[in-house]
Amino acid sequence: MPLTLTPTRRRTAAAVLTAALLVPLAACGNSDDTKADAAGPSGSTSATGSASGAPAANLTVLAAASLTDVFKTAGAAYEKSHPGTKLTFSFAGSQELVAQVSQGSPADVLVTADTKSMDKVKADTGTPAIIAKNRLVIATGEGNPFKVDDLKDLADTRLKVVLAAPEVPAGKYSKQILDAQKVTVKPVSQEPNVRAVLSKVELGEADAGLVYKTDAASAADKVDAVEIPDDQNAIAKYPAATIKDSENAEAAAAFVAWLSSPEGRKILQDAGFQKP
Repeated sequence: MPLTLTPTRRRTAAAVLTAALLVPLAACGNSDDTKADAAGPSGSTSATGSASGAPAANLTVLAAASLTDVFKTAGAAYEKSHPGTKLTFSFAGSQELVAQVSQGSPADVLVTADTKSMDKVKADTGTPAIIAKNRLVIATGEGNPFKVDDLKDLADTRLKVVLAAPEVPAGKYSKQILDAQKVTVKPVSQEPNVRAVLSKVELGEADAGLVYKTDAASAADKVDAVEIPDDQNAIAKYPAATIKDSENAEAAAAFVAWLSSPEGRKILQDAGFQKP
């Protein structure tokens, strides 16, 4: 009968496959550098520590799509202050990231755009920390050609409105605020992440869409952002956590902690995110 892999065995198999793929690359490196590395736990090889005291490592960070721009900036800053550490980001809808973790995809850190998504994999992660908050805005074409002023305008059937899918955090927040205002919207499409919503508006394939404030700001030369009053809005919370199966546990914890440090928070706030 066929062998069924448990989640733990799937993770182990994935880690073994990754190690096997990396071995030929390591063999091509400088022999002196290889000798300088110290043997880590489980027979793995760990890099030397950085100037900050945190161990150097190659970290894979699974992050919500709305963090795409700011995490590229944050990653560059972190690598500069932590020599020897390399960050590789994988951006997608939070529901996709959670599925990857559940399936045992090798990764070190998870950052979602809502706490409910993180809660689904609490058995696979460390204790999460909220690193930032966000709010929704209505994104329209440049110059707001259809004069969209508020949420109720999105009910106009002449408008092509696009929303994030219901299982996506941005989609959940959108439904929450539209339902609260008793606004019925029939979207022309429901996208797998908030960046896809923004792209539809940028390209003129949609007249309006609900996105995070930071997303609209990242495309300020292509879209306009119509503010939604606080009493009609929703607060998006971004939890970050280490992944328990990470082979770089200490380095992963150091990066998560750094996201809540003064330097990390400043980068997030400069990009328009709110304090946690």
